[in-house]
Amino acid sequence: MESLLPTELWRNGPQPGSLYNFPGGKIAGHNEPVKRTMYPIVTGTSVLGLKFKDGVVLAADKLGSYGSMAKFRDLTRLLKVNDQTVVGAGGDYADYQFLTEIIEQRVIEEECLNDGFGYTPSSLFSWLTRVMYNRRSNINPLWNTYVVAGWQKGEGFLGYVDKIGTAYQAPTIATGYGAYIAQPLLREALEKNPNMTAEQAAEQLDRCLKVLYYRDARSLNKYDLAIITKDGVEIRSSIVSKTNWEIAHMIKGYE
Repeated sequence: MESLLPTELWRNGPQPGSLYNFPGGKIAGHNEPVKRTMYPIVTGTSVLGLKFKDGVVLAADKLGSYGSMAKFRDLTRLLKVNDQTVVGAGGDYADYQFLTEIIEQRVIEEECLNDGFGYTPSSLFSWLTRVMYNRRSNINPLWNTYVVAGWQKGEGFLGYVDKIGTAYQAPTIATGYGAYIAQPLLREALEKNPNMTAEQAAEQLDRCLKVLYYRDARSLNKYDLAIITKDGVEIRSSIVSKTNWEIAHMIKGYE
């Protein structure tokens, strides 16, 4: 009878003084890095930028998605750095807030020097590439894609930096889902009218954001718009695109 009973008091359990490893889980050792930044929680989607004859326009919608839930509908993803530079960000909103605090503090420190110099679009763009690549190299990336827009040396500036430090400059930039849908529309519009005005450029961004609202489940038809020219930065907040769903009932087969 005794041979039929298990001899172990705690089968497959931990050793005395240790912790139990649940199935499918893993307890990180003391030498393993913290990996919270690898799993963004609240995220923003596309940022669009377009050069026009006298400057640059930049736009980003105001939705913060909690996974697939459209939870936060009034987030700002455009940061006015100074009178000649604006930064837009997509990706993890917490990482964006973290870097925003650093940028704002650096701007304050630069102003306290009172030496007549400040952050230009190209200098901030270069700094961002170093920060993002450094964090990526340390296996602790900031889960963001940044677009830097501004006015420098008598012309507009528009640059792109992603979470692994990849960077480039271009007359049209779209991040996130917009890189697949909005980028072709922006390039086509710029080819047809290379000398467009600020209002024409703003209309093109509104058109692209409207298309993204129709096609991207993580976007919203309310957005912020920044216009950067030699006269400074103009921020237009909470612009609402007019949408039309009259033919929505005819679209079938995607249920």
